Amino acid sequence: MKQFQGRTAVITGAGSGFGLEVARLAAGRGMQLVLCDVQADALARAAAEFEGRVPVLACQVDVAKADSMEALAAEVQQRFGAPHFVFNNAGVGSGGLIWENTLADWEWVLGVNLMGVVHGVRLFTPMMLAAAQADPQWEGHIVNTASMAGLLNPPNMGVYNVSKHAVVSLSETLYQDLALVSEQVHCSVLCPYFVPTGISQSHRNRPEDLPGGRPSRSQLISQAQIDKAVSSGKVSAADVAALVFEALEQRRFYIFSHPQALGGVQTRLEDVMQARNPSDPFSERPEIGAQLRQALRQA
Repeated sequence: MKQFQGRTAVITGAGSGFGLEVARLAAGRGMQLVLCDVQADALARAAAEFEGRVPVLACQVDVAKADSMEALAAEVQQRFGAPHFVFNNAGVGSGGLIWENTLADWEWVLGVNLMGVVHGVRLFTPMMLAAAQADPQWEGHIVNTASMAGLLNPPNMGVYNVSKHAVVSLSETLYQDLALVSEQVHCSVLCPYFVPTGISQSHRNRPEDLPGGRPSRSQLISQAQIDKAVSSGKVSAADVAALVFEALEQRRFYIFSHPQALGGVQTRLEDVMQARNPSDPFSERPEIGAQLRQALRQA
């Protein structure tokens, strides 16, 4: 995409983090905003920030719910027509040893992280393709937020890893499928590393019908490690938002906040190609691996 003025952006998880920073950049480019978030107060603050600057439609949406997303798509179509930019960004975090995740953990994390993207793709892509078919000058772009955890498999983060690997696979397939049918609609996948966004505290928005229960030792350890890693991150959500818009302008598929982390991805792929057992994820920081093993093996 090269033109943004007067075009429409749909942003999920718009109340904070990447979503809010992308909304700020979109507004600065004169885009109409559809802001979606499950947290009502954060959504209201975000909408108030842009009121009077650009047209804003604020919708409290649980992206995991098909009917909620279907209502959103219908409202967007009625108000603005097909969106030009869809940022399927809403996400939640959850850690712990993979066998200790409850069914509610799986339903919550996969519901938001994966099905939220699925709903965004299945509902908005047909609208965008129809607009492109009707106008040879029309262009659109979809960005799905995954994670470096979608290209790696860090231990003690199983349910999150699974959800983000699925988003990478979905996005790569979407890229190939779009290339079969259109030159006007494109997509990217965002794979951030540890960036302060609020996702480490996403349990604040966990629905009552999928309770978390008392956290296990491994889940408490995971939470502490992620909090520390996120809080010490030097790349900001605003930095990542700028990378998203660079990808839109350059039609770049992979968006990495920390390219230096790709060494681990290369090692993982070499493990696969050579059919060798998965490499030690702590080979460069063995003290961290030793601390984690010791903490998890305590009686």
